[in-house]
Amino acid sequence: MANSSQVLDPALFGSCPLPKYDYDRILLGHGSGGGLTADLIQRIFLPGFENDTLEAMEDQATLSLAGRISSTKPRIAFTTDSYVVKPLFFPGGDIGKLAIHGTVNDLAVGGAEPLFLSAAFILEEGLPLEILQRIVASMREACETAGVALVTGDTKVVDRGKGDEVFITTSGIGVVPENRALSISNARPGDCLILSGTIGDHGITIMSVREGIEFETVLESDTAPLTDLVRVMLKASPQIRCMRDPTRGGVSSALNELAQASNIGIEIDESTLPVRNEVKAACEMLGLDPLYVANEGKLIAAVAPEYAENVLAAMREHPLGENAAIIGRVVEDHKGMVLLKSLVGGARVVTMIAGEQLPRIC
Repeated sequence: MANSSQVLDPALFGSCPLPKYDYDRILLGHGSGGGLTADLIQRIFLPGFENDTLEAMEDQATLSLAGRISSTKPRIAFTTDSYVVKPLFFPGGDIGKLAIHGTVNDLAVGGAEPLFLSAAFILEEGLPLEILQRIVASMREACETAGVALVTGDTKVVDRGKGDEVFITTSGIGVVPENRALSISNARPGDCLILSGTIGDHGITIMSVREGIEFETVLESDTAPLTDLVRVMLKASPQIRCMRDPTRGGVSSALNELAQASNIGIEIDESTLPVRNEVKAACEMLGLDPLYVANEGKLIAAVAPEYAENVLAAMREHPLGENAAIIGRVVEDHKGMVLLKSLVGGARVVTMIAGEQLPRIC
């Protein structure tokens, strides 16, 4: 490795000033796969996500499931997602937490027990290293809380002004226990629909930061890992048909996807929807509908009616489900459609959002 004080003339190397190891910002050379890339990995990522698999520095993560599964025919759940939220840091969370929580939750609501994650970082030239260190520390904390390990990853760097600081892509692997079969196509007429808590918190928190909206009380993103809440729910009843986390597109998209996949109708009651007063007020001010606003720590479950109250009670005993409510039911009529009974007594169709209501929300 070159002496830490050595700085060569950037003009000799175009726009990529190599070698240079006394940096405090991301350089184009950090995406080169050479010395600067290795230095960034050793300085930030390895200590940030410390584990034996990652430290082996292989091109792949070779993983053992020994002691993690008892099934003779294990099933693996796999998911991937990307995060481009703006701003990077907001009340209650940041892009790092979102990246971990979002991927963990996609596995959890499918009935899987999340185990391993990967992360790919797209970094913009000029990003202060302190920001990347904060994000990595937040991701490590989120991994520890969710009980997962980040075992492999990648880093690329784009020109200044081309990447908006940081984009993160995460993938996750989990194990689905034997005899567990949650699916969005499993809902049946008569099933109760349970929502785990207040809606719109994440989306309105992001929007309030962007627009400078202030509330009398602190409004924070609801970003959280749902693994333990799912465990409590499944322990309360095996007759949960399916679960869905209403992220982008909010509750409306999640319910429409459920109605279409299961070929059933859905009816919900506006009076039962848990919405914070601050979120209601902000939505009215901005012309938004809470049903369409993103959430990052909530889930919707379709549960056989005879087990619904047991599941609801178990959820309300959990910190992430204390505001849980039965918001509607599955019906045979109007297949593929979601109807909302309004506070004034009428009914309206809740369609899936057509465009982007709140861009760069997660």
